[in-house]
Amino acid sequence: MSLNIKAYVMLVLASIFWAGNFIIGKFAFIEDISPFSLVFFRWISVWFILLPFTYKEIIIKKSEIFNNLPLLLFLGLMSVGLFNSFVYVSLQYTQVINASLFNTAIPAAIILSCFIFKIEKTNFYQLLGLLISVLGILVIITKFDLNILLNLNFNIGDIWMIGAVVCWGLYSSFLKKLKLKISLLSFVHIVCSCGLIFLLPQFGFEYFQGNAATIDKQFIYCLLYLALFPSIGSYYCWAGAVSIIGPNRSGIFLSLIPLFSTFMAIFFFDEQFRYFHTIGSILVIIGLFLSNKKK
Repeated sequence: MSLNIKAYVMLVLASIFWAGNFIIGKFAFIEDISPFSLVFFRWISVWFILLPFTYKEIIIKKSEIFNNLPLLLFLGLMSVGLFNSFVYVSLQYTQVINASLFNTAIPAAIILSCFIFKIEKTNFYQLLGLLISVLGILVIITKFDLNILLNLNFNIGDIWMIGAVVCWGLYSSFLKKLKLKISLLSFVHIVCSCGLIFLLPQFGFEYFQGNAATIDKQFIYCLLYLALFPSIGSYYCWAGAVSIIGPNRSGIFLSLIPLFSTFMAIFFFDEQFRYFHTIGSILVIIGLFLSNKKK
């Protein structure tokens, strides 16, 4: 298997696992599982699952890890610390289809981040694609209703998802700057450790508010899926693919997440795919194709 094909397979798997993440996030809301508790215990579970497989390499590479610590802390904050929390809070206010469609804007966020911080060269087509993708997102969050835009009467869940998109764009862009030579499992474990530093205060806030999750059967089922698939599986596949083909080319595959999530949401929650979803998605997809066009 060529390296490019391996990267594409990893990206498809990562997208499928992340699509399930939206379904579990909505299920958790229905079952009254608090979002910050779910995120915190998800990543604590990942930390303990990975520990037996990574601790030796991490000890050996501790000096290299320490030299890259500021960047690793930033990656942990953007991905583990903020992205997941924003997604789960978003799903308390908006439907799965809406939330997952925002993932199609992540490639645009990556391109914008790479352009602003000069991480990768950006061409005219990528900037044009970025603009069209943003228009597509505006169509989705305004439901193609100009009054919503003029009155700034947006669904708060959609705003949280925009925050999540920005976080993942920054994470994916700066991932390319990481020079640490380490296995993917150990990398996931390190990012998880850094992210947990930022998740602890979120969980503490929820706990002292009396809103921490009850450990029951539904919570355990959610945790098992989240720890194994969207956490270890997706992060492993995504980091591996980015290291092979770069963030800009990898980003286009995230448009598969809403495709998988939409089918799941219609099946599990009887959600409806509306006309403004279609128009917004078409604009974002046009933007994605332009973004991947060579000069």
